[in-house]
Amino acid sequence: MSDSNPKAAAIPLTRNPFHCKESRIPIEGAFTREEVQLALRQVEMPLEALRYDTTPVGLHYTLNHFDIPALEASCYRLTVSGRVRRPLSLAIDDLLRFPQVTQRVTLECAGNGRGLMTPRYPSMPWMYGAIGTAEWTGVRLRDVLAEAELLPDAVELSFYGADRGFDNGVEHPYGRSLKPELALSEDVLIAFAMNGAPLSAQHGWPLRLVVPGWYGMASVKWLVRIEAIDRPFDGYQQVVGYHYRNSADDPGVPVTSLRVKSLMVPPGIPDWYTGTRIVDRDAMLVSGRAWSGNGVPVVRVEVAVDEDWYEASVEPPSFRFAWQAWRFKWHPVPGEHELLCRATDASGATQPLAPHWNWNGMGNNACQRVRVFVR
Repeated sequence: MSDSNPKAAAIPLTRNPFHCKESRIPIEGAFTREEVQLALRQVEMPLEALRYDTTPVGLHYTLNHFDIPALEASCYRLTVSGRVRRPLSLAIDDLLRFPQVTQRVTLECAGNGRGLMTPRYPSMPWMYGAIGTAEWTGVRLRDVLAEAELLPDAVELSFYGADRGFDNGVEHPYGRSLKPELALSEDVLIAFAMNGAPLSAQHGWPLRLVVPGWYGMASVKWLVRIEAIDRPFDGYQQVVGYHYRNSADDPGVPVTSLRVKSLMVPPGIPDWYTGTRIVDRDAMLVSGRAWSGNGVPVVRVEVAVDEDWYEASVEPPSFRFAWQAWRFKWHPVPGEHELLCRATDASGATQPLAPHWNWNGMGNNACQRVRVFVR
């Protein structure tokens, strides 16, 4: 398996220091040392940040497959090549002559909730917080592609970041692709700003792709190359990674758009170690956010208190690809309780009570469960 760029091909297996490593298979029990190491490098959004319509940059989740690359603005170029009439080499200032747009977009990692699956695939052990909503400013990808002039035989657009490393013994730059119909929509951005400020290093400075409505793996960071190709993209993160699989041998189904989901702001105050919430007996508003993929709005949110379900109020969408606020007035009674929230979108898709298990731990949209002690 190799990327379409010959220079990005995997090194010969006889020289591959990771080739003989034991294959990763789903496990149970305590988190491994490698999982803890990954967790210390990545950042979840604290769930109390669900209070914000847009997530502050420092609280937005981050996932970086490899090292954050060291890029220099003075020599940075974004190239557009392959099946185009006019290959481009664009400095950051060159992009500023295209019309600029800002979109509020919710991004979620496809592995969000992996740590809650049993058995779980040994990778980044996300719980609930691989989520965030930001206002992304940039230029429409289709405007840049229009200047390059795609040839009729271009069947996919591939996108490469400046980050590079190994995954399951295969060396590659991080790369993904989109079909022309999505790449040429008005929604996909080449972004250079987040919440009104230049992108931070961990969020993809100086340029990144933002693909609204899809899981975050499609929004390639540190974007350095766009290539129009006349064949299906064969990059590792597209063909091997990011699939819903039932077993190691299952070719699976590619991960694409977000699944319907909701999360609640943890009520009250926490116990430091267990995370159990402590609240007083007074009536209170339980609140949170809900979202779905492909711009489909959420139309219903329910809250369960000890398996009894109640209707919450849901704000209509203000932005097509951003989460929606919801609220529920709760009259707690003393004792220990479990709260759940469940969203349903306009297509009729509803969150399950338990995860739909898959080999790689992708797309877990099961209902959030919060233990609360009322004093």
